Amino acid sequence: MTTTMLSPLRYLAGTAGPSGFGSRTTAEEATDGAGDLSHITAIVTGATSGIGAETARVLAKRGARLVLPARNLKAAEDARARLLAELGPATDAGRVVVLPLDLSSLGSVRRFARRFLALRLPLNLLINNAGQFADRLAVSEDGVEMTFATNYLGHFLLTRLLLGRMAETARDTGVQGRVVNVSSTVHTWFAAADDPFAYLHRVTRKTTPYDPTKAYALSKLANVLHTNALAERLKEMGANVTANCVHPGIVRTRLIRDRAGLVTNTVFFLASKLLKTVHQAAATTCYAAVHPAVAGVSGKYFADCNEASPSKLASSSKEASKLWSFSEGITAEKEKQGVVHPTSFRLQVQNSNADRGMAIA
Repeated sequence: MTTTMLSPLRYLAGTAGPSGFGSRTTAEEATDGAGDLSHITAIVTGATSGIGAETARVLAKRGARLVLPARNLKAAEDARARLLAELGPATDAGRVVVLPLDLSSLGSVRRFARRFLALRLPLNLLINNAGQFADRLAVSEDGVEMTFATNYLGHFLLTRLLLGRMAETARDTGVQGRVVNVSSTVHTWFAAADDPFAYLHRVTRKTTPYDPTKAYALSKLANVLHTNALAERLKEMGANVTANCVHPGIVRTRLIRDRAGLVTNTVFFLASKLLKTVHQAAATTCYAAVHPAVAGVSGKYFADCNEASPSKLASSSKEASKLWSFSEGITAEKEKQGVVHPTSFRLQVQNSNADRGMAIA
């Protein structure tokens, strides 16, 4: 059953929805029915801290083999050591693998994919969790606004490069693969009247003031649209792999702590009753990743471990198709030339808007 976002009172009370879980459910509780996951191999991006770290911890506790991609290898090795220590001395150290990955760099994404595929490991779960919130405008080495590049475009390419291995694993093992994109309810803050491609173009060219919240909202909108388009393509492929996205809830992770100050601290003190713990915030990701009730479910948006409704813009199959084509164009250009020059990036934006018959300012 599809539900809208749980009401404020229901959210505060933690009342269970149709799934039997609610806003106060923890990741461990959400995976109680998943059984032994020792046959599962999962890649979890952004697993060195916050929601990603808790997601990785709970999956490892259930027996899953983990691959932790990270830009900061020391942080990843520290996270690996913590996981192995919690699992106990009898645990095979090879159950947790660390590989370098900078999601803002498409070249780094390709190198990670090559390294992972060379390990000849199966791949059952891909959890695209990593995210950043950039206070100031920055452009990636590929010429893309940094928040969009890290939160969405890097994950788009990563998923595309690993999809073959996921489909192969599902076919060989009979175990359905799952892709989980971590979005946010903030995706609703990107207004439908503001074309995503035109806005990204203007920000990258610095012809409009940079709004970090709007840039973050756009990246999270892209996560939802990516999920919808991916689910359709998986169905067309006949692959035994699903794709869903989740809103984890509001939690004061490092993403927010990095912006600590009087105003931020005051707001979060006043809103403390609305915040989730990290254990609760990882619940919906883990639920979508391994709970039996989600088997065969694809192209859906989850909040508080229940199906929910994303924004009208995020639900548009037309926008999802345009974003997919746009993303393929950008990443394919880089495959040919290594780096896209700003003019090439602008052409991709213009082509994506051609159907709208609109000019790019």
